[in-house]
Amino acid sequence: MRVGGMAVVEGVLMIGKRAAIAVRKGEQIIVEDMGALNRANLSKVPLVRGFYNLYYTLKFGINALNRSVEILEGQKMKSSEKFFSILLAVLLAIGLFFYLPMGITYILRPLRGNEFLFSLVEGTIRVFIFVLYVWFISLMKDVKRMFMYHGAEHKTINAYEAGEDLKASSVKKYSRIHERCGTNFLMIFLITSVVVYSILAIFFKPTLEYRLISRAVAIPVLIPIAYELLALSSKSRTVSLLFNSPGKLLQLVTTKEPDEGMIEVAIEALKASVKGEGEDVEVMI
Repeated sequence: MRVGGMAVVEGVLMIGKRAAIAVRKGEQIIVEDMGALNRANLSKVPLVRGFYNLYYTLKFGINALNRSVEILEGQKMKSSEKFFSILLAVLLAIGLFFYLPMGITYILRPLRGNEFLFSLVEGTIRVFIFVLYVWFISLMKDVKRMFMYHGAEHKTINAYEAGEDLKASSVKKYSRIHERCGTNFLMIFLITSVVVYSILAIFFKPTLEYRLISRAVAIPVLIPIAYELLALSSKSRTVSLLFNSPGKLLQLVTTKEPDEGMIEVAIEALKASVKGEGEDVEVMI
């Protein structure tokens, strides 16, 4: 069975038959069940399954991130706080990674009349901004610890999928890089956006209105394409080399070497996620 998950604040979310989080609070590791997963027929339909599995990843990921904060602070977050934090994150992502690159490219007047070249330059700037953003936040102390838990999550899943005994001393020898990482998905998504926007440029008149609308409207088209390429990369070495290599390089930033205590947290989350009732859903990690 494949397992997915993500790092949360001082802990790890794992998604197998069930979703479960483990959070370290002092010397204690608190493990909580986040619910079972129900596999729908749509989860196996190409292009559609990308939305389905991304939905599960985001649903449990956001809930687990909020819950980890609640565990550490000892109090419940208000619904309004959760809503506005999610809304702010979405608006920031769209503005920073879509409209900012477009604005920078628009300043370059010679490119305005050549939509293909405009999209190519814009996409390159988008990837650069994303990589720079990830590198910048990796310098922050709290984010660095989350990236260490991200590394613990990957090591534990790699060990589990290799049939290794789940002990911290055994798990730590495994790689912190993984084929199905969400970092790989994001890099494939960004690279795919360069191609898709450049192709669309052949059929549409290069106006500011078109660019503003197309950058948002095309996102639902990019998600399933990026997911299928991510899924295919785990089956094809050639596809993996072409599309996963940038993401794997970036994982050297988004994951850090964890200590044994962090690995123990990831192990507890994984054990809770693979037992009991429920069906596994292939999610990103």
